[in-house]
Amino acid sequence: MKIQVAGPGCARCEATEKNVLEACRQLGLDAEVTHVRDMLQIAKLGVRMTPAVLVDGNVVVAGKIPTVDDLKGILAGKR
Repeated sequence: MKIQVAGPGCARCEATEKNVLEACRQLGLDAEVTHVRDMLQIAKLGVRMTPAVLVDGNVVVAGKIPTVDDLKGILAGKR
C-alpha cells in the first residue's frame, strides 16, 4: 500500500503525516508513507485542498486533519 500525505509542510500537514504513521502502526500496516510538499506535484495528484491523504493514488481525505481513528477506518477498508 502506498500512502501519500500532500501538503506544503505546514503544521496541519505535519500533524496529518503523524496521524497517518500512527494509524499504520496501530493497524500493523507495512505501508510506504511519503510526504509530497511540492505544490506543482500536489496539483498533478489532483489535490485541491491540503492537507490531503492519498491511498494508492486516490484522494481519501482533503482539507482537514484526519484523526488516527478516521485513518484506521479508511486504511482498514483498503487492505
